[in-house]
Amino acid sequence: MIKLLAASLIVDNALAYARSHKFAPLTVAVLDARGCTVMLKAEDGCSLLRPEIAQGKAWGALGMGFGTRALASRAEKLPAFFNALAALSGGRIVPVPGGVLILSSERELLGACGASGDHADNDEACVIAGIESAGLLAEPGK
Repeated sequence: MIKLLAASLIVDNALAYARSHKFAPLTVAVLDARGCTVMLKAEDGCSLLRPEIAQGKAWGALGMGFGTRALASRAEKLPAFFNALAALSGGRIVPVPGGVLILSSERELLGACGASGDHADNDEACVIAGIESAGLLAEPGK
């Protein structure tokens, strides 16, 4: 299970990475392995749905067991399956890059992190930087 201190480091460093690259304002969420929100921060200027999108990216990664980069690829190939998945999940899964599994150095699942606000690839880069800054492994999907 992800610790609060690690979740805080992930979020703060993901946001610092976004600022250093002059990305649009981000919202970053960290969920534990059960899917419960441990940390959520939205920068000034984030639009209304960014928290739900960030959480949906992280939740989708947890729910399917791989990062949302892989979910995005699969959604393109199997749209009917992802329509069903969206219905089954109550619309909580966001199958675009930016949802990344958080693993311990022993590859134990600790939780997931999602970001929203900039281009999906930039959201994902911020999340990976945040996770790695906490000394943990990031699994974005392939």
